[in-house]
Amino acid sequence: MNQPAASKIALVTGAGSGIGLAVAQALLSDDFTVILAGRRREVLEEAVATAQAAGRHAVAMPVDIRDPASVDALFENISASFGRLDVLFNNAGVNAPAIPFDELTVDQWKNVIDTNLTGAFLCARGAFRLMRQQSPQGGRIINNGSISAHTPRPLSSAYTSSKHAVTGLTKSIALDGRPYNIVCSQIDVGNALTSLSARMTKGVLQANGSTATEPMMDVQHVADAVRYMASLPLSANVLNLTVMASNMPFVGRG
Repeated sequence: MNQPAASKIALVTGAGSGIGLAVAQALLSDDFTVILAGRRREVLEEAVATAQAAGRHAVAMPVDIRDPASVDALFENISASFGRLDVLFNNAGVNAPAIPFDELTVDQWKNVIDTNLTGAFLCARGAFRLMRQQSPQGGRIINNGSISAHTPRPLSSAYTSSKHAVTGLTKSIALDGRPYNIVCSQIDVGNALTSLSARMTKGVLQANGSTATEPMMDVQHVADAVRYMASLPLSANVLNLTVMASNMPFVGRG
């Protein structure tokens, strides 16, 4: 694929739908060349075809972020195709069933940790390595945390643990990247309306045991926030940013 000489290169994981797709489209509108990565080749290629029809520069690169070899192959492909990477939006993630803590299986726990934490580490490591080696050196890694990186929902031990750990990962990358002009940020999203979160409009278990519908916000607000973070020069960084539906039950006591 031929990208414009001045185009910056961005990689978005989990780019086939939801927040990942919205962010990919936002970066495309800012003239990034965007690599859309995820497990489902068909939806990635559909998104790429839409972008290319609009005159944007996009490419699909399927990956299983839980698999170190698959992630290594992704970054080898990026290096061979573009020679550099300017922005990684580390977005792909999964959840476990909302079941009592003692009924959560080891396999359910591992699937969440392997995807949300180890997968984020593998992608960040691949991006860090490329950003450190490229010339000019440096780049930006933006991790998708969550409101759950601060406060859990009921019956969410695996997801909450993974997202708390992403916060530590973000801070460590931000520190370790300093000598190489690599900056790292975290965006914590609360109640963005996507196909996966639409169920929340029908009622969500609350900390007091009740079930209540929760306010939602347009996912475009998340995309705009990431777009701003990605637009900054490497001399400036938004270390942590929370964007949420204003009246969701997060601030205050439940």
